[in-house]
Amino acid sequence: MANDQQRLLYLFELPQEPIQTPRGGGSVQFKLENDDSPPSVATRVGLSPSVSVPVPERKDVALQDLGTATSIPMGSAFSFFLASHRRAARDLCNVFMKTNGAEDLMQVAARVHGKVNETLFIYAISFVILRKKELHSVRLPTMVEVFPSRFVPQEALSRAQLQVNRMDPNQSEAVIIEHGPEFSGSPVKPEHRVSYWREDYGINVHHWHWHLIYPPGMGVDRDRKGELFYYMHQQIIARYDMERLSLGLPRVQKLDNWRVPIEDGYFPKLTVNNSGRAWGSRQDNTLPKDFRRTEIGDPVDITDLEIWRARLLGAIHQGYMVDRNGDKVPLRDDVTSGKRGIDILADALEADADHSVNFPYYGDLHNIGHDILAFSHDPDNAHKEEMGVVGDLGTSLRDPVFFRLHKLVDDLFQEYKLTQPPYKEEELFFPGVRIERAGVVRDDEADVLLTGWNTREFEASRGIDFNGRPVILRLTHLGHKPFDYHIQINNDLREPKEVTVRIYLAPKFNGREQEMNFMEQRILWCELDKFTVHLKPGKNHVVRSSKESSITNLEELTFKDLENSGPGNSSEQSAFNFCGCGWPQHMLLPRGRPEGMAFQLFFMLTDYAKDKVSNSGGVRRCANGVSFCGMQDAKYPDARPMGFPFDRRPAPTLQGLPVNTTADYARLGNAFMHDVTIKFLGDKLN
Repeated sequence: MANDQQRLLYLFELPQEPIQTPRGGGSVQFKLENDDSPPSVATRVGLSPSVSVPVPERKDVALQDLGTATSIPMGSAFSFFLASHRRAARDLCNVFMKTNGAEDLMQVAARVHGKVNETLFIYAISFVILRKKELHSVRLPTMVEVFPSRFVPQEALSRAQLQVNRMDPNQSEAVIIEHGPEFSGSPVKPEHRVSYWREDYGINVHHWHWHLIYPPGMGVDRDRKGELFYYMHQQIIARYDMERLSLGLPRVQKLDNWRVPIEDGYFPKLTVNNSGRAWGSRQDNTLPKDFRRTEIGDPVDITDLEIWRARLLGAIHQGYMVDRNGDKVPLRDDVTSGKRGIDILADALEADADHSVNFPYYGDLHNIGHDILAFSHDPDNAHKEEMGVVGDLGTSLRDPVFFRLHKLVDDLFQEYKLTQPPYKEEELFFPGVRIERAGVVRDDEADVLLTGWNTREFEASRGIDFNGRPVILRLTHLGHKPFDYHIQINNDLREPKEVTVRIYLAPKFNGREQEMNFMEQRILWCELDKFTVHLKPGKNHVVRSSKESSITNLEELTFKDLENSGPGNSSEQSAFNFCGCGWPQHMLLPRGRPEGMAFQLFFMLTDYAKDKVSNSGGVRRCANGVSFCGMQDAKYPDARPMGFPFDRRPAPTLQGLPVNTTADYARLGNAFMHDVTIKFLGDKLN
């Protein structure tokens, strides 16, 4: 085929079907040497593939070469939270990593296809493409098209299949599946009012992609990996809380007692891997139970979770962890070399057995927490039910209990952060640089931002075979009108200066409609952007588009986008896969309210000379997603702790006056607070 992108793209298509099934709208077909499958497998009525992809025999893909990769049944769920599934992923990735170039990987993967679990196959192919330097020009298609059954109910897919079956063979128009914004439940239960946010395709794809880049147990040790685990999930919780406050709901409560029933159930109405096998459902008031699915993992008791949490809390307040040799490992963030305490704590909490200072002692709180919740409806396999969606990286955010678990995890991180000394005035203040004014402008209107419903279309027929017919998935999602930041800065120095601009957003009022003090608002601040700007001496007017955000990714790339992308060798394309894990651009803002909801923007300038990180030449930079995802083959590009300056409690005084609210930070010339309003327009956004 023409290029590396084309060689590998169609391995992602129709993951449930035999590899010989025509792909690319019927134009591409893998031809296996000495293929003994029946002719019906490789044929479709009315399809005549114009491109044949030869796949020779391989001696290095026998079942015994795949290790535990074949242990996960076809058509079942694959969970990276399960240690046995992580081992299977590592074994399959090791096979793929031994290949040399796109052609070699394509041949090996095509031969492995059909021998291993479908989701595991897609995970391993994606993992290897991201990590092999010779494949950095190859981009991944959106998971919405690879596994559409993870994003729309089986009922909708079945109706589309029925419609296709009834169509005249000469009809060529596509079948349309509409989905949203009602999503999985009615508004009768309060939690269902925010299901559009939890079930958003972009948020769930982001979570899958982030863990693909920063997985535990895969030998990955990227710069500040543990701190990114903390910060990215903390920001998800903060954004979820902002959305809940927009709807008049209370902020999420942590799951701190595993011995009482979970009030809210969850019924996903989805199927696994396009296979028709339903995800498990959790009834209201389900009591978490000891994990006894011995066919996929070792037994774990609720007591183990309680012990691990107590040990982690003890380490936080003692100021050190204990490694396997019995030596103390200090926990502190103000270090000049080595890992920060937040990194060390996160590696033990997530947990990554490869990097935890003492995995047997501090345990596996986060991963096992997911496992126990995912199997709470059938903890011992008595009913042979599939796991719940909270057990899968690409669907777990759909379930309200995900946020309760991660609120528990974040509570431990915040407990640690509050043990760290407050920032000193000299760490916050940037003399010689002042923000005179700052705000936002949208369509020539200042300080009013608009949100509402938008739609995006994907090809469901790329992931599910509808007898070769095109089927379009039209998803309704939250969106917003683009806007610009305007910042007027005075550089009182007599020379040009490089500065870092940090922009955060938080609700102005809490759930009781009261203005918040610093500590209440502290963990609600959501990063909107972070960028470097060159200031000339004197007055500077900085304008920055919301589309350039440091936390968001580019639009999800469809199969059609990638088919039409050309050779795919530009530096921008090289960086995309890595940066594709960013927060979805369409979810940059919270919903707000129809009458308008008060929010606050916080702007801060810091000295880039102190922020910059030394990276070797030739580093692939990417403009998108860097705050949540770091940089490819490089150190995280900000020396300060993630979330600065809100990651710690404030000092009692600043410039001789008490610090009670965030506005008190704005006494510094390099900081600025500004009120904005966010209005939700519903269907009237466009």
